[in-house]
Amino acid sequence: MSDIDKYFKNLTDREHAIFEGAVSMGALYHQFVGTPVSIESSQSLKDAIAESIMLQPAVVDVKVDFDMDLMKKAIGDMQYTSLDGNMLIIEITTQINDTKIVTCISYNEELQYPLMYVKD
Repeated sequence: MSDIDKYFKNLTDREHAIFEGAVSMGALYHQFVGTPVSIESSQSLKDAIAESIMLQPAVVDVKVDFDMDLMKKAIGDMQYTSLDGNMLIIEITTQINDTKIVTCISYNEELQYPLMYVKD
């Protein structure tokens, strides 16, 4: 057992993978929502989000997209807006041993909320 594993021995691999995905999702949400973004800078921001989250424990893949229609509607005369949680479309894949979990965030129309959830 590694030094870090002793802190998660009360969790299954699935629970541990979900924990790591949820922590990463919460971190990115609160770190990047509010960031100034334009259509032109959106790809570099997507890349920065993905690269930073890939540093987190157990993260093996990150897919970052924005709802560009919402972004275009929010951009004013200054040609930029602040990234809003409703614009996020993100999947984070975490892996503990042989168990992979995909956590997501996307705008849920029914709930009118940027919902974080476990996809797989």
